[in-house]
Amino acid sequence: MPKIKDLECVLLIDDDKPTNLIHKKVIEKTGLEVEVQALSSASEALDFLTSTGKYEQTDQMSKPGIIFLDINMPGMNGWEFMEAYQQLSDSQKARIVVIMLTTSLNNSDRERALRDKNITTFYHKPLRANMVMDLVNQHFDANL
Repeated sequence: MPKIKDLECVLLIDDDKPTNLIHKKVIEKTGLEVEVQALSSASEALDFLTSTGKYEQTDQMSKPGIIFLDINMPGMNGWEFMEAYQQLSDSQKARIVVIMLTTSLNNSDRERALRDKNITTFYHKPLRANMVMDLVNQHFDANL
């Protein structure tokens, strides 16, 4: 599959490391030429997006075009991440499609996610290759 314009990296944010590993494999299975960055905390993800903390000298790293975000995580949860994300500069948020990816069956979580203008959609785990490709086809241009 060719490189996709504005999609150099996919960011997985989930405190469950085996889930991140499985989802990374799913993305690799699509054949997309993207880097997959799997982080186990929302606060670390904010550092990654803003090139701060342990990512301070990494502002040349590929920034994500898609973020798959879990809701229920210790420390900063997905909702708290989104509150902080909304405060980021436009350049730090540029061309990022945020997807809530969760096991939550709570209908209010789905409704809340769909009301948030920074969240594109709400998916239930596990991530599947067709979900990734649907997002890519909807939000990105395959032509460089």
